[in-house]
Amino acid sequence: MELWSIWLIIGGILLVVEMLTFTFYLLWLGLGAVVAAAVAWIAPDAFVLQILAGCLTALVLTFFTKPLTRRFRTSRGFKDVIDEMIGKQGIVLETIEPGKHGIVKVGNETWSASSNEQLLKDEIVIVVERGNTIIEVQKWGGIS
Repeated sequence: MELWSIWLIIGGILLVVEMLTFTFYLLWLGLGAVVAAAVAWIAPDAFVLQILAGCLTALVLTFFTKPLTRRFRTSRGFKDVIDEMIGKQGIVLETIEPGKHGIVKVGNETWSASSNEQLLKDEIVIVVERGNTIIEVQKWGGIS
């Protein structure tokens, strides 16, 4: 198998995995692998050049897009969809033990969730905090 196709497969896998997360870290690595694939297609024997091109691309994209995304997040009128989840009700789909993650359904989405108390399946919870991919929940104190 040609080396450029291996780089392309690695880039494709990273881009697909990026779609399953809420960060841009794997996106830049995936694009770096695509650039490495292009270099491998042009210069198949220059393995060090391929690695350098991929790494440099990922570093440049990370370095220059971080201030840009920070500016978007702090701009007036920006609302992160995940921030709007705080205070919403959900239902436990998989039991949550203290210090361990479980699964909670909030609206039409399922999330990995943690709590400082044991929450059993089918209990009603409220979202109190959010991380990148894990939300913090507690028992719902209201009337359901």
